[in-house]
Amino acid sequence: MADQKRGYIIEHMEDAMHEWCALEYKHMLQNIGPDHLYFTSLTDKCLNEGMPEEVKTAKCYQVDVLNLPGVKPEEICLLDPAGTSELAPEDGDKFKYFLFGGILGDHPPRDRTGELRKLGFAGRRLGPVQMTTDTAVNVTRKVVEDKIPLDEVPYIDYPEIFFSRHESVTMPFRYIAETKTITTKDGEQKTIKKPLMPPGMLELLKKDNEMTLDF
Repeated sequence: MADQKRGYIIEHMEDAMHEWCALEYKHMLQNIGPDHLYFTSLTDKCLNEGMPEEVKTAKCYQVDVLNLPGVKPEEICLLDPAGTSELAPEDGDKFKYFLFGGILGDHPPRDRTGELRKLGFAGRRLGPVQMTTDTAVNVTRKVVEDKIPLDEVPYIDYPEIFFSRHESVTMPFRYIAETKTITTKDGEQKTIKKPLMPPGMLELLKKDNEMTLDF
């Protein structure tokens, strides 16, 4: 399986499709592409309300992961915060599919991945810090397809998002870090790290916090 694309399965574990979820799913689609992205356990409400049309270009199913056509349980690796070993590049050769719980991140975590753990899949961990689901998918792709070791992926933990000089929110997750070169008011070039978030997430944070973003 060394030269094959992997499949990424999101077992949707919410009754509806919240705005945060929709943005994360769109971000996954941008990173993975529709041919290798699977959404399972989708309710009628998800499909008819809130799920972006572009996300429906992925492989969408109302059945759960155990009933996914053509997929064998032994081919699946569950990305599990309680896994006993870390995800490694060689896992890309051991497994054909990587399974994630499609949930809104809770802080502190409620271990909703435990519902999938009970199904007996092999499990791997993505480190000690909770990630958003789209980040977890992107990190997994980098490890199993690009063969980048987990600890060599650039991260930024608990980034603080500023809405104004005096108002900000700290996101309780680990993100992939993007480096960006900016020019300061004094004309100096400065390299900064920013969290890789779905397009539209800052606007949603702004709306949720009823603040004004100040760049």
